[in-house]
Amino acid sequence: MVRVGIAYLVTAWLVLQVADLVLDNVPAPEWVMQVFLLAAAVGLPIALLIAWSFEITPDGVKLDSEIDHAKPSSQNAGRKLDFAIIGILSVAVVFFALDKFLLKNIPDSAQTDQPSIAVLPFVNLSSDPEREYFSDGLSEELLNLLAKIPTLKVTSRSSSFFYKGKDIKIAEVGRELGVEHILEGSVRR
Repeated sequence: MVRVGIAYLVTAWLVLQVADLVLDNVPAPEWVMQVFLLAAAVGLPIALLIAWSFEITPDGVKLDSEIDHAKPSSQNAGRKLDFAIIGILSVAVVFFALDKFLLKNIPDSAQTDQPSIAVLPFVNLSSDPEREYFSDGLSEELLNLLAKIPTLKVTSRSSSFFYKGKDIKIAEVGRELGVEHILEGSVRR
């Protein structure tokens, strides 16, 4: 049971690290990572209960009370689980080393010397909903003009317009898009 608990914790940690890395690079809401954490926390007692009650043998899954633990077959199953734990720990250590030592030295786009900006879609504050196209067009035109400056990094239209109509915090948007500056505005008639 202790082996299963260790294997579960190491595997859960590795899965959460990979999920964190992936979710940082795709536009996913914050609650997705919370669901992963909750699933890992709920799964641990279930895995321990199953490991306490059952044993995997060459003859299949059996109740722990039906197995003679003095036989070598049950010891072989324990050795296989030991090797699985060692393998998973090795992968976790390699992932940890990559994350802390190698990937740490790669600069973010926001940390480079090149200035960067994102043009968020302008908000239509006029009473006419037909003016929405005008506010979008104005945002796109500014984005296109800024993109012509060779020393300025400008995020794409699709990245910027992802935030249209959403309640956002500018600092988070800048961090997610990897830019130093954010241009936002409104149009009213």
